[in-house]
Amino acid sequence: MTTLFGRYVFRQVTNAFLIILLTLTTIVWLATALRQLDLIISQGQGIMLFLELTLLSLPSLMTLIAPNAMLMAALYTLDRMNGDSELIVMTASGAPIWRIGASFIALGSMVCVGILVANLYVSPAAMRALRVLITQVRTDLISQVLQPGRFSSPEAGLTFHIRDRSMTGDLLGLLVHDERDPTQVMSYLAERGRIVSNDDSSYLVMFDGNVQSESAANPEEGARIVGFDQYMLDLTEFDPTDDNSKELRPRERSLSELVYPSPQDQLANRSPGLFRQELHDRFATALYPLMFAFLAIAVLGHARTTREGRWPQILLAFGIAVGLRIVGFTVSNLVTMNAWALTLLYGIPLGAIMIAAWAAHVRMSPELRSKLSLELKFKPRNIKFWTGRGTPAK
Repeated sequence: MTTLFGRYVFRQVTNAFLIILLTLTTIVWLATALRQLDLIISQGQGIMLFLELTLLSLPSLMTLIAPNAMLMAALYTLDRMNGDSELIVMTASGAPIWRIGASFIALGSMVCVGILVANLYVSPAAMRALRVLITQVRTDLISQVLQPGRFSSPEAGLTFHIRDRSMTGDLLGLLVHDERDPTQVMSYLAERGRIVSNDDSSYLVMFDGNVQSESAANPEEGARIVGFDQYMLDLTEFDPTDDNSKELRPRERSLSELVYPSPQDQLANRSPGLFRQELHDRFATALYPLMFAFLAIAVLGHARTTREGRWPQILLAFGIAVGLRIVGFTVSNLVTMNAWALTLLYGIPLGAIMIAAWAAHVRMSPELRSKLSLELKFKPRNIKFWTGRGTPAK
């Protein structure tokens, strides 16, 4: 890649990769961001919060898109170079396939390193920051639902009411009626309340009130009333979509937390296969850009006449890449249940790299060399030459 031609090819494939990566990421990001528009339209959240929510998902998004962008950039660049007769000229001058493919391998290696860094450090940190931000948004939504003098229901079976708000933001004359549990109905009355939050959750702190509970199964028991000076209600319990909201998911864990989980970690003790899958998947997925670079070289790296259409080869490369990626996802899920599947998890991309490199190297030899040698061996006095390869011997 230190030659002038190597730098030229590297510049071409890098430009194509960046354009494709940014284009695909923007399209997928917009599709994802449109789902969050209700934060602005219906819930009154600011545009900066909306952008922060969607941008924090970009690192994970780009690690999924980057291998595909590498494949598309390599196929596009090789097809364009063949159409402009650049591959033909380099092959005619005696350049081996690896002089042409060195730039693609170099870029693929750089993308591998970038994905590895993102998988190990950037994406987990972004996912944790996104988790904290979602908790803050949930708190803000509960705060905005509570309007003085109105009964508000953020979800079915849950009703809030406040008499007024103080200048400091405290909730005055607070009523919370919770009948989501079919076996028990809870009602909270408090002189004032306040919403507080930390990195993991948000709480409604109530002062000077009482809690009334009534069993739906045994209504003859009547209501039980307990007074309190201070009572704390976990607002994360009002999120029906996440029953284990306090537990960090494996993809939100740092590398050290995956390798050395705490002995008291309930998720690690309950599902160790999830940690094993996430840990090794972060390393294995980083190999796919390099694998796709070798695949593109093996299929399209050799010069062909410009009269030949290359769409069959392009579709073949895409088909092989999609097949390998699907198998990789399947094996990744298998790792959760069986540790022996780790050999397949790493073996698929590494094996594909070696096979593609071997195929590209073998194809450097002229296609008719074996046939010509066979003719020379068995018919030395009657050498047969193919059209364009020579003239018949007499």
